[in-house]
Amino acid sequence: MAPLPIALIQTRTPASPEAALAHVTPLIRQAAAGGAKLILTPEATNFLIRDRDRRETVLALQDDDGVVTGLRALARELGVWLLIGSAIVKSGVAGDDRAANRSLLIDDRGDVVASYDKLHVFDVDLPTGERWRESAAVRPGDAAAIAGTPWGPLGLTICYDIRFPQLYRALARAGAAMIAVPAAFTVPTGEAHWEILLRARAIETGCWILAPAQGGTHEDGRRTWGRSTVVAPWGEVVAKLDHDEPDVLFATLDFDAVDRARAAVPQLAHDREFGDPA
Repeated sequence: MAPLPIALIQTRTPASPEAALAHVTPLIRQAAAGGAKLILTPEATNFLIRDRDRRETVLALQDDDGVVTGLRALARELGVWLLIGSAIVKSGVAGDDRAANRSLLIDDRGDVVASYDKLHVFDVDLPTGERWRESAAVRPGDAAAIAGTPWGPLGLTICYDIRFPQLYRALARAGAAMIAVPAAFTVPTGEAHWEILLRARAIETGCWILAPAQGGTHEDGRRTWGRSTVVAPWGEVVAKLDHDEPDVLFATLDFDAVDRARAAVPQLAHDREFGDPA
């Protein structure tokens, strides 16, 4: 298979969908102008708002979200495939008013061809005093997802999912050659674990790991780590931003590297079922 030119978009998403679309659009245009055929944005591309009451004023169903519809039109105009790393949208589940944190893959005609709702929600008390309860606002998904693309299967994950290696193993065993990890990592966890976790998931799966990130201090006061990263199947970092500013990161994926990594260490063929520890 021919090499695939990609781009990761690093954003500092504003608190309103209108501002968010205006923020990400020129970065996507820059990526397409640079030759990228597959472009990936971070988690929460459509808005970042910590206050739940304010969030309710902009939350919409997927088909009514202005950023989703705007980026579908942009993908069609530019003739590129675009992964909205995630959009925060109404889940549409009766009796549950929590949102979905949803990845959406858009083809070069502007059609949504795959979606994935974040499986693992981030509930944690950090040593810094930061307290996060994503489960209060986000309904977790219940299924893994692989999207077909012209360049091979793309596994879909979001942010906190990176800490659950069994998900990545399952995606690789189901045929994924590349896995997306759009994120909005906190600064303490990003500084300590971001690159280590990305490299570990690449090594364990023999997949390309594509991790576009939010970065910097946002309108609602949160701080995210940035450092968008591409990791090759053998575990080496082949492209990385060394800052948290909005930017575009280019890379080229060689899918022969997947075959080489898996031939050298055929671990996916060696999984064994086992009982719980005594």
